[in-house]
Amino acid sequence: MTGFIIIGVVVLLVIGFISIYNNLVRLRNNRENAFANIDVQLKQRYDLVPQLVSTVKGYASHEKEVFMRVTEARSAAVNAQSIDDKIKADNLLTSALQGLKVTLEAYPELKANQNFLQLQTEISDIENKLAAARRFFNSATRELNNGVQTFPGNIIAGMFGFHKETMYEIAEQDRASMDKAPEIKF
Repeated sequence: MTGFIIIGVVVLLVIGFISIYNNLVRLRNNRENAFANIDVQLKQRYDLVPQLVSTVKGYASHEKEVFMRVTEARSAAVNAQSIDDKIKADNLLTSALQGLKVTLEAYPELKANQNFLQLQTEISDIENKLAAARRFFNSATRELNNGVQTFPGNIIAGMFGFHKETMYEIAEQDRASMDKAPEIKF
């Protein structure tokens, strides 16, 4: 009788172990899928950036530094390999595009150009989709991190190389401007 109890406990432990491991794998795959959705939106964004830059260049040809930053940031983003590298590169591109938006304020005739308006609408749409995809990615990352850091998942996670993953956050240099109240002019 004692032998059956011991075998029963061992079987339950093995089933629990397998269940926790499979849950961690599902959480990791969910996070990777969430980033794949971000990747699709980023690809569309990267494809639109050269069109935006070439449209703006005709109006603001002396703003070379801004165009260089956008082009270099886009190139870095396209060539990034890991999820963490892509997050960093996307933050750089976002910052460079914000610099481009500030430059555009000086060119009212450009803001009335139909090609520019269409590109601006497309980029705005992609930015909204990216924001939603980033929220989903951060939710998937939080779930994975909870699974990796809570007991008994942390024991199994450590045994199989699962670890806490980084969230998709805004860049440090942009955080200061986000904390500041917007300036409203009439």
